[in-house]
Amino acid sequence: MSIYTTIDSPLGEILLVGDGTALTRVAFGGAVRPEWRRDPGAFAEAERQFREYFAGERTAFDLNLATTGTVFQEGVWAAVAAVPYGTTTTYGELAASVGAPRDRIRAVGAALGANPLLVVRPCHRVVGANGSLTGYAGGVERKHALLTLEGALQPQLI
Repeated sequence: MSIYTTIDSPLGEILLVGDGTALTRVAFGGAVRPEWRRDPGAFAEAERQFREYFAGERTAFDLNLATTGTVFQEGVWAAVAAVPYGTTTTYGELAASVGAPRDRIRAVGAALGANPLLVVRPCHRVVGANGSLTGYAGGVERKHALLTLEGALQPQLI
C-alpha cells in the first residue's frame, strides 16, 4: 500500500509518495491515485529535509529511498545522484559515466525523464552540451530555479 502527502515549496506543491518505510516518488504536483492513503506524519523527516534544502541549509538528502527501474535506469539514476550540489553535468558526460556510447545519450535523457524522485535524485543538474537547460519533468522554469538556489546559475536581474 502506498501512502502520500503533499508539501508546499517555493516552487509549488510537491507530492511525496512512499511505502511506509521508504520514499518512492517525489513530483511537482502530480495525480494522487485513489488507492493511496494520505499520511502526512509518515513524511515528517522528508518534509524537514525539503524545508532545509529550500532554505539553503541542506546540500544533500539523507532519506530511505526505494524505486524500481531497469538496470540501465537505475545506473543513470545512481550516476545523477553523484552529481554534487551546486554543479552541473551534461547528458554526454553522464552517458560516459555509465559507460553508454554517445549514440545512447537520448536513452540517458529518457532514463532521467523517468526519474521518480525529482530534486532528491538531482536530474535538474543535467544540462545540454552547450549549457542549455533542456528537459526537466518538473518544468524548465523549476530547473532554472533549483540550479539558481544551488548556486550553479546566477540569479537573473529584473
